[in-house]
Amino acid sequence: MSGRLVHIGSAVVDHVYRIDALPEPGSEKTASSYAQVAGGGFNMMVAASRTGTKVVFGGQLGSGPNGDFLRAAFAAEGIATLTPPSPVMDSGNCVAMISSDAERTFVSWPGAESVLSLEMMAPVGVAPGDWVFASGYTLSYPGSRAALTDWIEALPAGIPLVFDPTPVVSDIPRAILDRVLARTSWLSCNTTEAAEIAGRGDVEAIAARLLASHCPSAEAVVIRAGAKGCFVRLADGTAQAVPGFKVDAVDSNGAGDTHIGAFVSALSRGVPPFEAARYANAAAALSVTRHGGSSAPTEQEIKKFLSHDDQSVRGRSQEAHL
Repeated sequence: MSGRLVHIGSAVVDHVYRIDALPEPGSEKTASSYAQVAGGGFNMMVAASRTGTKVVFGGQLGSGPNGDFLRAAFAAEGIATLTPPSPVMDSGNCVAMISSDAERTFVSWPGAESVLSLEMMAPVGVAPGDWVFASGYTLSYPGSRAALTDWIEALPAGIPLVFDPTPVVSDIPRAILDRVLARTSWLSCNTTEAAEIAGRGDVEAIAARLLASHCPSAEAVVIRAGAKGCFVRLADGTAQAVPGFKVDAVDSNGAGDTHIGAFVSALSRGVPPFEAARYANAAAALSVTRHGGSSAPTEQEIKKFLSHDDQSVRGRSQEAHL
């Protein structure tokens, strides 16, 4: 990849509590562990960076302790920030409760990442070869959605835009969502988000409607289904269900972000979409075997994992012919 991944989403500080199960209303739980980590869009950026893509951040960080914490985390991963800190507020935070079945529950408080203007984004430029990523979280904030949408629509035609609507897709005004989808080159969403945009149905029908009626300029849509893998439909009608990998999951926090980051990284290096989806499935599978949202594997770890899976498949095939 000659260019960069320009991330114009948001990053927050995650306060992660590990518990056996969610508490009943009015009751109390004692967590088995606690950690303060960089989260939000940071997880996706880490996945792309660790798999060989140069990543820069064009969103907004705060000017308090949360912003300082995030800048240090970015620097540790070699991710440059293009915009100056907000002069008026700190970055936001998120309480993440991870239960024993590896599921997660979030409560967020927005901060500097929720306020954007075209003036703030002036330092964020793109060049031929760059890819741009946008998140539904930033579009859900009243103080950032208009400027971000205007900025996206002004992107040069040759710059691919990857869009993840995120679980807050229903909080994005439909007019804003439609404008961003119209400029989207690659849409990656989970099954619930896909149905929120295009209506219910089987995954093949939803993917077809997403391309035909919502993302007319997209090269493909990817519908993620957790451990089951993902479904990919290209603009030419070619489609494939790409199976996931069986692993012992301990923490699903950040798995979707890891999938998107690895997928974009592979695409930007010229990997064909279905192969890139398998690569992303492997990255997400490895990430859920580790604690923490920013637990994305490296390129070498993914290749090793896929190599072992290929050897296992060949072994089973040989056994079948005995």
